[in-house]
Parts: sequence; C-alpha cells; structure tokens
Amino acid sequence: MKLPEMPARPKLPEGLKKLPQALGKLAEGLKKLPRALEKPRGALARLAGRAAAAAGRAQDGAEVLLRRAGDVYERAAERLKTLAGGRLPFLYRSTDAPEIRETAHRRIHRHRMVLHVLDSQHTLSGILTYWAIALIIGVPLLVSTVYTPSYLVEVNGVSAGVVKSKADFETLVEQVERTAGRILGQEYTFDGAITYTRALSRPEDFSSTQDIKASLMGQIGEVMMCYLLTVDGTVVGVSDREEDLQALLDELTAPYETENTVESGFVQQVSITYDYIPVDVEQDLEATRATLQSDSEGEATYTVVAGDTYGGIAYQHNMSLTELMDLNPEASLERLMPGDVLVVKQAVPYLSVWTTDRVTYTEAIECPVEEVEDDTMYEGTSKVLVQGEEGESLVTADVSYVNGQERSRTVVDTQTLREPTTTTMAVGTKERPRTMPTGTYIWPISGRINSYFGYRTIFGGRSYHSGLDIDGYHGQTIVASDGGKVTYAGWKSGYGYIVIISHGSGVQTYYAHCSSLLVSAGAEVYQGQAIARVGSTGRSTGDHCHFEIRINGTAVNPLSYLP
Repeated sequence: MKLPEMPARPKLPEGLKKLPQALGKLAEGLKKLPRALEKPRGALARLAGRAAAAAGRAQDGAEVLLRRAGDVYERAAERLKTLAGGRLPFLYRSTDAPEIRETAHRRIHRHRMVLHVLDSQHTLSGILTYWAIALIIGVPLLVSTVYTPSYLVEVNGVSAGVVKSKADFETLVEQVERTAGRILGQEYTFDGAITYTRALSRPEDFSSTQDIKASLMGQIGEVMMCYLLTVDGTVVGVSDREEDLQALLDELTAPYETENTVESGFVQQVSITYDYIPVDVEQDLEATRATLQSDSEGEATYTVVAGDTYGGIAYQHNMSLTELMDLNPEASLERLMPGDVLVVKQAVPYLSVWTTDRVTYTEAIECPVEEVEDDTMYEGTSKVLVQGEEGESLVTADVSYVNGQERSRTVVDTQTLREPTTTTMAVGTKERPRTMPTGTYIWPISGRINSYFGYRTIFGGRSYHSGLDIDGYHGQTIVASDGGKVTYAGWKSGYGYIVIISHGSGVQTYYAHCSSLLVSAGAEVYQGQAIARVGSTGRSTGDHCHFEIRINGTAVNPLSYLP
C-alpha cells in the first residue's frame, strides 16, 4: 500500500502574520482616542476603551492560535514519517492483512483530517482579518454616526448655543438684527463678541433656532420682554403683569354682561402677547385705560320713520343739514320716505363689546283669521265679527348685542303654552265710490320744493314750517292728494285761501295760499280731482302751493307719504 505524501508546511498569509501587530497598534490608537477629542465625552471614551480591550484580546488569541497550529503540524508530520519508516511493513502479515490495512487507513485518514484543518488556515486568517478590519473601520464609523462636527458659540463670553456651521449662526444674527431694528424703529447692528469652538456633538445637543434667537435678543440692552395689549395690530398698552392688562379689558365688558350672558368679546381683534419692546416705552395703565374707553367719530345708519325730516334727523345726531346731505349724496331734499336708510355721524367706542345672551320669554301667538264676505261693506274695508284669543309660547333665544344694542336674535327652542282661537272677520265686497280715501297720496301740483318741512329762516327769523312749499305758476290747478270730504274751504289767517280735506282715521290734508277755490265745504272729492288754483294769498312771498298732512291734528312731513 502506498502512503500519501506529506504535504509541504502551509505558508501563513502575510496579512495574518502582521495581524497581532496591527491589532496592537489599533488598541494603542483607541486608548488615545478620548484624549484626541476636543470635547471630552464619557460615552465615547468608554466605547474606545472597550474597543481597545477587545483588540488586545484578539491579539493574544491570534498569537496562541498560530503557535498551536504550528505544534499540530509538527506532530502530524512526525507521525506520518514513522508510519512510512517501516513500522507498517514489520507488522504486516498475510493473516492480519485486512485488520492491519484497515487500521492503517484509519490512522492515515485521521492525520489527513489534521492536515486539512491546517490547510484551512486561510479561513481562520480570514475570520481574524474580518474582525480586525471591522474594528478599524467600525469604530470611526460609529463615532461619525453618533457625533457630528459642530461649533460651540459664545457671545460676550456667554454660551449662545451649538450649531452645525458658522453660516447658520450668522444667518440667525441677521434675523435678530432685523427684529431689533423693527422694534426700535431704526437700523440695528449686533456688536457682541462672537467666538466659535470646534466640537463633536450628538443630534440632541444642537440648539433650536428659537433658543439661539432668545439668547441673542437677551444680549441687546435696548429691548426688553413685556406684555403687550394690541387692538387690530396696534399696541395700545404695555405692562410687566398680564393680569393688569386683562383687568382693563374686563372693565369694558362688565357693563354689558348679565346673568344671561353666555359669550362676550370685542368686535376688534384684541390680544395680549409677551414680546420685545424698546426699554424706554412707558408703562402707563391709566393712559391705556383712557385710550380704551375713548370714543371716535364714525358712521352709523338711521332708518327713517313716519314724521321724520332731514333737519330733525340732523339735529338728533348733532349734525348740520349740510353734513347729513354730504354723507348721503344720493338722498334728495325733495323726497324722504319711511324705511329710507341714511348715514349719520355717531360716536363710536374705541373698543366695541359684543355679547350673546340666552334668554327665555313668552310670546303671543297670533289668532288665525277666518274671513266672511259682506256685500254691504265697501271693498278694502273690514270689521271683526268674533275676536279670537291669542295663544302663548315659551321662547328660548340667543340674542346678540353690540355695545348693548341688539343686532340679531336666533330662536333655539319654542314651546306652545296655549293655542290661539280663531278670529272671524267680515270683509267688504261692495264697489268703492271714487271719493273714498285710498290711504295713499299724490302730489297736489307738479313743481320743485321751495321750502321743506321743519325749522327754517324766513321773514328775518327762525320758525317752524309745518308743510311743503311747492313752486307753481298763478292759476295752476291744485288736485286732491286723496279722496275724502271737504271740511273747510275759505280764508284762514296766514294761509290765505285754503281747502282742508278729511280722509278718515284722523288724517287731513291742507292746500293753502290759493288764488281761487273750486270746491266748498261738505263736498265729496276723489283722488286727483281739481279743488283750487295756485296763488299767493295770505302770508306768502310768491305763487306756490303750501301742502300739509296732519294726523290727529299734528303736522307730519309730507315727504314721508308722497311717492
């Protein structure tokens, strides 16, 4: 039997031979790593120490493995030499051939396994080499992942924060300069002494933008932090105490709040903030109170009601007639009707308070009406045959006010307490005669108005004018403004020749300063019927028709009723 040849002793890779030395250098370098860092970090120092210890242990283990590998190889080589040197043939007999041959093969196979292991030293060196490279590359990589190059910034010797770059900090300085300039009302340059120190920092160590700005603003002696009260973006008061400013606002809302108030606030945008202001701003709460409680002149609207005049509306709102007409360029002195909306001057509080009250009250429910035709009554007339009884409901509503004046009402719940009963009403179907009042009025003549209803200056003095003076020519026809019965036709002091017509329900119309009369007392006239002619009799300065409307004996402004 031919024995296998003894393989040459395997050569160790050059990298593996140098591994212990490299690991030793790595260990020394890692020991020096904490001192190399400009800013001591406990966690990094411990990490470097552990890595150095691991490298040291790897160095010792590598040296032991190399020695053991050499010893094993030498013993295996000697054993094979012994087998090949004659012991096997000496023991070989024909009768023992199978057993001897089997034993020899087993021994040779075992030693071949040893050589195979030794021949696999490249795998071992690869493992050791892998761990060495992992330590050499991994530790710096770990450091660069956990820690980032940074700058520790100080201003005038006081820490201002940690930033990634000088440019980042310089950008924040520029922003602070603009903020300070806006507060101070002039250009501002930050002149603090800034120093930068290189460092390695964890992500959580970096300072926020807000913190750095606050630190820089704190270095500006010309500004300070204070509570600011603003109205529509304008600062109206400052104080060191927020509660002082809130107390001023509470003084304004208190008069409008009741036990039913569920919400309140201001029409304007009002806020209290904590912000920077110039240090020389005076904190005067009394001046702030005076500003908040002051009034300004503003515009409001007024809805015309029956009997109003332009002069009376102007007087009521402390205005001249000229001012009123200037605010209402589309209005005409020749016409004023109930429901017209005029712009008037009105004192407006600096701060207007709105409130919402939840109120509960009872409200009448109107009676349903059943109509019964009656041919004995004129069309447009009616009378109650059976008066029903109103019902009653319990209403819950949210009422909105501005400065105590109701602006809107929203019903949120209604409960019927009592149902109403029906009212029976007779309505006329008989054709109306032409002379019956219509309830509407037309102009007695066509012409411009020389003098309006209300106070005026005439004949060298100020007097009250109870009607309209409508310009006309001598002999122009005057017509009845509405149908009715002539109650007077003749001469009346101051009026000259005059016709008075009754239209029922206490309403009368006057037509004065006539040159001649076309009707007499007791006559029934219809709307538009000729009743007199224009003249200048009585207390008059020229041809015109003086026209009045009186209700229950009181003169009202005809413009409120004429089309």
